[in-house]
Amino acid sequence: MKIGIDIMGGDYAPEEAIKGVISWLNANTNSGAEVHFVLIGNPDIAAPYLSLLDQWQSHYTLVPSATVIGMHEHPTKALKEKQDSSIAIGLGLLQAGKIDAFFSAGNTGAMLVGAMYTVKAIPGVLRPTIASPIPKLDGEYNFLLDVGANADCKPEHLVQFALMGSLYAKHILKLDNPRVGLLNLGEEEGKGNILAQATYPLLKQHTGIRFIGNVEGRDLFLNNCDVIVCEGFTGNVALKMAESIYNIFTETRKVHDDFLEQFNYEIYGGTPILGVNAPILIGHGISNARAFASMIENSIKLVTSNFTEILRNSFAETADMAAAK
Repeated sequence: MKIGIDIMGGDYAPEEAIKGVISWLNANTNSGAEVHFVLIGNPDIAAPYLSLLDQWQSHYTLVPSATVIGMHEHPTKALKEKQDSSIAIGLGLLQAGKIDAFFSAGNTGAMLVGAMYTVKAIPGVLRPTIASPIPKLDGEYNFLLDVGANADCKPEHLVQFALMGSLYAKHILKLDNPRVGLLNLGEEEGKGNILAQATYPLLKQHTGIRFIGNVEGRDLFLNNCDVIVCEGFTGNVALKMAESIYNIFTETRKVHDDFLEQFNYEIYGGTPILGVNAPILIGHGISNARAFASMIENSIKLVTSNFTEILRNSFAETADMAAAK
């Protein structure tokens, strides 16, 4: 298995990315031989940190890149003009099948645009989505999607998000028959804006998911469902609010609590892009070694579970119907 890592992405690149690889290798000495890391980055900048991998030389390959897509660059313009960047090269390797998964803590927009136009969406998927775990009080996680890729959606988009989230919860999170809720401002059917009202009956009649109805903002942290669906505008606001709760209480008020610790992004590392033709994860810009190690672990789960093929098979009927029209 080959895992591609953009070691130039993030505020602490390339040091933390390389330390994350070392951390994972140290913790997986028995299974480390099964995973080969393809590190994509500038050799001169990475050189001082690559020496830390001396004892693991057979476990990685460095693919040189000349440029980096900055955090504030326009995604489409940057990808077009910087085809020698670490993100562009990584996505190209993934498209060519030379690596099995790819992740970066760099420019989120570039990763999303690149995933759409390089790796491309699975046939039948209208819009790929990004998802994020939200801690529950009982120690488990709700899976929230979309959290920013699609600010404006149609009902059929949310239905597909629900299906992809349900499949992820089942095959990656190992939840039997996961419960799917529609994020809304009330529990009763008929509540909400036009999008929510139109989406509800479609979810209700869908045989591929276990729809339990509307859930409210207060349910985000409770064990009332397993997958929570909304459009990316609302999802991103909810996610950023959850992150702010963690920062306020742990960093500002110095509160130590087991539940709050679950909000730490380092635990899960990055969020997957669901609905594209290969495993891709997007990391937080401030990712440290622990976060990179977590992204490695999540990438491995996506590859070993053959999750892309599971999605492809699930959406094959949708693609066939679209082609017949």
